[in-house]
Amino acid sequence: MTKNRAYRSNGAIGALLDEYEKSIAEFKEVIKEVSSKELIQVVDNETKDEDCKSIQTIITHVIRAGYTYVIEIRRWLGEDIKYKEKEKLHSILEYNEALDKMFAYNEQLFEDYPNIKLEELDPDKKVHVRWGQKYDVEQLFEHAIVHILRHRRQIELFKTKLVDSNS
Repeated sequence: MTKNRAYRSNGAIGALLDEYEKSIAEFKEVIKEVSSKELIQVVDNETKDEDCKSIQTIITHVIRAGYTYVIEIRRWLGEDIKYKEKEKLHSILEYNEALDKMFAYNEQLFEDYPNIKLEELDPDKKVHVRWGQKYDVEQLFEHAIVHILRHRRQIELFKTKLVDSNS
């Protein structure tokens, strides 16, 4: 991290966005040297999770999930909005651009709803997401950040397996 890093000054929202952006930057750092061949190579033949077989499927999943969290919040706020479909891309450059667009979509939520309530203690007023859990806005963004960190780690492990299998 550079000494002159600029931080957002809008309190908790700024902290969430700063940390989310940082997690994406770390994620992009891990994938930057992945070749087109490594991108599509199936690394985990045993998993039943189609999103976790190759680096390509993981990144595709990460991007779609990044949109889904915001879509869940927007739907909770009353917007009639559809979920984003998975879109497999063919290069790290394309994925980096897609990650940037996904993050911009997250930032846009706070531009559209600058006074959004981050914390909600009443379980009946939380965002009920399609995978069955309930979150407030802050918890859902914290989940989004950790989701990227977990998959960054998974790709680091995949890269180790790829090096070992090519040795």
